[in-house]
Amino acid sequence: IDFGKGWVNHLSLVEFSYNNSYHASIKATQFEALYGRKCRSPVCWNEVGEFHFIGPEIVQETTEKIIQIKQRMQAARDRQKSYADLKRKSMEFQVRDKFMLKVLPWKGVVRFGKWGKLNPRYVGPFNVLERVGDVANKLDHPEELSRVHNTFHVSNLKKCHADEPLAVPLDGLHVDDKLHFVEEPVEIMDRKV
Repeated sequence: IDFGKGWVNHLSLVEFSYNNSYHASIKATQFEALYGRKCRSPVCWNEVGEFHFIGPEIVQETTEKIIQIKQRMQAARDRQKSYADLKRKSMEFQVRDKFMLKVLPWKGVVRFGKWGKLNPRYVGPFNVLERVGDVANKLDHPEELSRVHNTFHVSNLKKCHADEPLAVPLDGLHVDDKLHFVEEPVEIMDRKV
């Protein structure tokens, strides 16, 4: 919000405008959610007739500033949404598509040699059994993942373009219910004395 060096004078109006703007998360204004009624703002003073007592210039100036603040807040929201939308991509999954499931190594586990870099980031492929809402899918996963719930957010899935023989096996992985796995050394290849 650009008020030059006099922004401190308008801080109370900014706060007033923010508290009386519609919030999509609570589906009301903050004032309305707190007190259960709409706030009587300077914008509605003309309807009541109070501007005769206060002065039409002050009411007009306050109304213009509130409208200007609301427009600038909306512009800031739109700008932030455009930044967020650049990183967002909509993923449409169909039933019977094949997907890889993201797994994570446990934090704090000692890594051995280069094995840490070669850990599988995704396991699978798995078939999608059904869509649960817009952003969740139910997968057909094997017995090794029986402790894991079979519904996953789309951010944990990656479309599988490879054939079945190129799949990452679950044989050597011990995955817990939070999709974390423990890295274990396989063998000691060489040692120095």
